[in-house]
Amino acid sequence: MTDTQQRLHTFVQYVDEYLKGDEKGEAQLFLDKFFRAFGHEGAIEAGATYEERIHKGSKKGKTGFADLVWKPRVLIEMKKRGADLTKHYSQAFDYWQRAVPNRPRYVMLCNFDQFWVYDFDTQIDTPIDMVELAQLPDRVATFGFMEVQERKSVFGNNQVEVTEKAAGRMGELYQMLRDRLLRQGLPSPLAPRPNLGEGTRSEAEMAALIAQRYVLQCVLAMFAEDRRMLPDSLFVQCVQDCLSSNGSAYDILGGLFREMNTPGLTPAGRYQGVEYFNGGLFAEIYPLDLTHQELKFLEVSALEDWSKVRPAIFGNIFESAIDERIRQMLRDRLPTASTTPPQAYGFSPDDDLLEKLLALNLELADKEKLANPSSARGIPP
Repeated sequence: MTDTQQRLHTFVQYVDEYLKGDEKGEAQLFLDKFFRAFGHEGAIEAGATYEERIHKGSKKGKTGFADLVWKPRVLIEMKKRGADLTKHYSQAFDYWQRAVPNRPRYVMLCNFDQFWVYDFDTQIDTPIDMVELAQLPDRVATFGFMEVQERKSVFGNNQVEVTEKAAGRMGELYQMLRDRLLRQGLPSPLAPRPNLGEGTRSEAEMAALIAQRYVLQCVLAMFAEDRRMLPDSLFVQCVQDCLSSNGSAYDILGGLFREMNTPGLTPAGRYQGVEYFNGGLFAEIYPLDLTHQELKFLEVSALEDWSKVRPAIFGNIFESAIDERIRQMLRDRLPTASTTPPQAYGFSPDDDLLEKLLALNLELADKEKLANPSSARGIPP
């Protein structure tokens, strides 16, 4: 156990034994000992300020008082023990916005038992980490910003880092699929749509489109699975069945995508409980028989917590993996997509992928709001 871990262990014991969790009477004592646990002589000695005046920081637009401000590192708001920290997010955010100049990088909400850390520069709506009091000695890396010599913090809910990994991995899968389709030839869709005018496109363009569509279908399935819009672990199980030679991706994943494009609720079989996604992404399905390497890429990606993936960031990174030359050719040769809502997030090669991922995320949000599991989802066609 390091010195910091030992001091944090002592801090946890002190709080459990001596503090009742009174916001007004004990907050400053709590914070001073918290600073000391990280090797400081105290909060004030470290340069922090208690009850920092925040101009127009109150709900009525008057001067507010942040419990502790330590520029440029952290702003801390204390609440009584047992307080629901979600109810105090807006106050903390308002204080942070107005804590200028030299605004702190992090904001922490604390109710004596929970530490919610925010980085509003990268992740505005959810904590970048949440740590229980008893976990402090084992979570020193989360609080690198509290050290005497500041260190890079390692957060457990860093959605930007999770998203960068996921987007980079899926971008690599896109490139692998595109290149293999060019070498081995193009598949036929399950449901041909003559109005797309496949005959007017080169083989390279079609390979790029098919790979892009397939990867985005996988992306939406992974989003849906981790937000419980698909039966528990269904997509992961499908991929793992393919890896263990219990079936072909052509049949298994192609079948899943077909059910996601079928109105109503799948009543039985492997895909029992799959709902209808009517956003347009599954309106055309090209089943592919994936290689072992491609399936491993999908498995690793599917095992990520996709509830932490940020669609907007994903769209930007994934878009950077698409061959710009091919994308520009598609823009030049194909007409501009309709701006009607269904087409705006249905698949179209000249769509902006950032907008597409945002829209797919909205479709999932719409699904969560609707009570009838067998009804069509997303924006009605």
